[in-house]
Amino acid sequence: MDTASVTTAGGPSRHRRRRTQRRITSLEVFCAVVAVALIFSGPLSRLLDRPGLRTGSTVFVAVCVQALPFLVLGVVLSGLIAAFLSPALMRRVLPRSPIAAVPIAGLAGVALPGCECASVPVSRRLIQQGVPPAAALTFLLAAPAVNPVVLVATKVAFPAEPRMVLARFVGSLATAVVMGWLWARFGRLEWIAERARRISERVEGESRWRVFTETARHDLAEAGGFLVLGALTSAVLNVLVPPWVFATLSGQIVLGVLVMAVLAVVLALCSEADAFVVASLSQLPLLPRLVFLVVGPAIDVKLYALQAGTFGRRFAARFAPATFVVAIGCAVVAGILVLGGVR
Repeated sequence: MDTASVTTAGGPSRHRRRRTQRRITSLEVFCAVVAVALIFSGPLSRLLDRPGLRTGSTVFVAVCVQALPFLVLGVVLSGLIAAFLSPALMRRVLPRSPIAAVPIAGLAGVALPGCECASVPVSRRLIQQGVPPAAALTFLLAAPAVNPVVLVATKVAFPAEPRMVLARFVGSLATAVVMGWLWARFGRLEWIAERARRISERVEGESRWRVFTETARHDLAEAGGFLVLGALTSAVLNVLVPPWVFATLSGQIVLGVLVMAVLAVVLALCSEADAFVVASLSQLPLLPRLVFLVVGPAIDVKLYALQAGTFGRRFAARFAPATFVVAIGCAVVAGILVLGGVR
């Protein structure tokens, strides 16, 4: 009995000790790295004083500094929408016919900005509240690609090519609408997992401002990581890739389009920052860079994972490849019509 008493008494004590142990967070690691860089700034500057590294660091900092304000604005708007705008509003304004609801849902993406990661759960809530799946999936593709934050960021990233804004808008909206109509014609409700169609209970009493802060914090942390990755990739491409590679892609437009489409899927950048990354690849023609901007927000590796986890793997295995093909086609057509060719 004494042993059991000791064990019983000691269990909660050990449990409390385990709970009080502090975990090292990413913020503390970041502060430690900054402190080390400041302390050893002299030796590090001499070690890194190389022409290639100077060029790469300049590109990296330029991309991050240009994109960060738009990234912050985008996640703030996304948090406000998650906290204060009910998906039931869209259900009330959309027509009941999926064919008619698809283009309206696409245009709703202009007024309801959000990153790719936020559009997936919003689309699920729309389906759960009775919105036709074709319209909800159209909104999923349109919201992160045609909203004002993304379009203004594209304008700032391409100051000498204002038609890139219109070309991106046309290509992205066409991708969303075409995929919505394809789903309305060929899609099956059973492809979407039952858990995504089930009406979920709303958590009562949760502060809207708490929802806003948590959503904005999550989106900023996730999108900021992808921004750093994209800026780093842009710097590496500018430094390590020989000029003849870009010259080859410039001369073979089909190859350039395919390479940039695959790169958009692999890099999985945030739509508020991708324009600044691709704008730094000035050696490439405009059309392959437009394909990158249209394909990226429509389908990439993180979006495929989110779609599979939210709507099921049967859905993602059909929706993602179709979106990839449609996005390339719509981007090429928009580039030819708006940019005046394949330059």
